[in-house]
Amino acid sequence: MSMPLKLGLVGIGKIARDQHIPALAADPRFELSATASRNAAVDGVPSFASVEAMLAAMPELDAISICTPPQAHFGAALAALRAGKHVMLEKPPAATTREITLLQAEAARHGRTLFQTWHSRFAAGVDAARAWVKDRTLTGGRIVWKEDVHHWHPGQQWIFDAGGLGVFDPGINALSVLTEVLAEEVVVRQAVLEFPANQQAPIAAQLDLRTEAGVRVEAEFDFRQKGEQTWDIELLTSTGRLRLSHGGGALEIDGQPVAADAALAGEYPRLYARFAELCAAGRSEVDWRPFQLVADAFLIGERRTVAAHQV
Repeated sequence: MSMPLKLGLVGIGKIARDQHIPALAADPRFELSATASRNAAVDGVPSFASVEAMLAAMPELDAISICTPPQAHFGAALAALRAGKHVMLEKPPAATTREITLLQAEAARHGRTLFQTWHSRFAAGVDAARAWVKDRTLTGGRIVWKEDVHHWHPGQQWIFDAGGLGVFDPGINALSVLTEVLAEEVVVRQAVLEFPANQQAPIAAQLDLRTEAGVRVEAEFDFRQKGEQTWDIELLTSTGRLRLSHGGGALEIDGQPVAADAALAGEYPRLYARFAELCAAGRSEVDWRPFQLVADAFLIGERRTVAAHQV
């Protein structure tokens, strides 16, 4: 495969401008060759109103990166795969678990890469955390993932629409790290989901997760946090305590900071490096366990109505 890969970016919103475009500009393995967005464009790059129009006008594209809201992922990814393009998907992967299964099969059918990403797994402390936990016996855990939706999703109604996942949009990041770090699988035993009276997705959630051995991991997600934002995972073992903070960017063992490898800095640069590797190798990478946990929380969770929320 020749480099750089000609890439089309779908969805020019906050995450695209904050993370995807800078990461692409810094990676010589990619050339941002086109964008598709209903309301935005990137200076100096051909822009189109839809992914279908972009694919029709620019058949030379090698790959598509999709960072729209999850409700639009399936149609865009399916069109790109059927046009013979490699596809990278922002999280959450799709609107339903069935959709990501079908996309995985479609990628295999066309011999193209589907990279279904979890950006928090590429945070600087996650690799070391996984290595530390590997040979230890887990005795308990707690996740506290709280942020201000008005700061991270200003004016974005889609996140509270049906399929937008609400607080699970950030909360799924914690679940992606947990499933990456633990050697055992986890299941949702109980859940409480708090829905604003005027919205279709939860603004807060509490989960009771259990490992295969029955060890409890509690998770608390909230979109109403003001001031300092909290993205912490604490794991207790028979021989020590681990704490990941800053969304996985900082690691402490028994209260002592562990220096991160400088080469691991930057989640999105690492994501695109991995995408380039997968495209070159003709492989896909799909792990939708975090999405299954969210779906299971919706299936068995107790629903509570709380005060109305305006975006």
